[in-house]
Amino acid sequence: MILYFSGTGNSQLAAVWLADLIGDGEIVSINRYLKEGKAAVIQSNRPLVFVAPTYSWRLPRVVEQWIMKTSFEGNRDVYFLLTCGGSCGNAAAYAEKLCDKKGFRFCGLAPVVMPENYLALFSTPGEQECGEIIENAKPRISALATRIRSGECFDKQDVSLGGKLESGPVNPLFYALFVNDKGFSVTDRCVSCGKCAVRCPLNNIELIDGKPVWRGNCTHCMACIGGCPTEAIEYKSKSKGRHRHYIMDDSLCWENGGEDR
Repeated sequence: MILYFSGTGNSQLAAVWLADLIGDGEIVSINRYLKEGKAAVIQSNRPLVFVAPTYSWRLPRVVEQWIMKTSFEGNRDVYFLLTCGGSCGNAAAYAEKLCDKKGFRFCGLAPVVMPENYLALFSTPGEQECGEIIENAKPRISALATRIRSGECFDKQDVSLGGKLESGPVNPLFYALFVNDKGFSVTDRCVSCGKCAVRCPLNNIELIDGKPVWRGNCTHCMACIGGCPTEAIEYKSKSKGRHRHYIMDDSLCWENGGEDR
């Protein structure tokens, strides 16, 4: 079973590719469960593969919390695939601790480089470069799929001292200092379509007088700013003039009643 969380579509695309490669038709959108806010019971006879972006050099905090609250029945083998713009630091060590708490067998964590989408802080590549990065990710995902099909664990990654610091003490500081919604604003290009509110996995956006208002519970997934059809949403001055990478297939999460693939 493939379980994914995705803001702008990198991890969703990786999850869909991975499912096709390993022949696993069970794909679960964690976004949907987070948005509904309901307790979940997940049953799978096949290994669980969590696919998510790297947030502050670790598995996103909202995904960690969801896993801890969710009941899992059946197979206890767990793999993690984290999409990232460069590095996921020492994320594997924390994913392994999470598995220990849940009684899972940790089968490894592997990074996959995908287009940078974090408009709030980092420079983002243009559309052509995004396409090239995505194509370059295919062999990596194929190799990981081969490991999963054969029941082999992922190779352990060498982690630098910097990576250990990023995933360790830097992680909570990063959340405290940077992960909030105070920098979002909306311009007069807004057409009141409401897609930002629909796509927000934490129900953090509501339309007031036809304009989005952020309510203080943001995980910086960039779904609202990346997917705005008129580019009406900005994050301070950092997002102005930058390419907004958004390849999310909304039909796999929200449309048609939110049915999973």
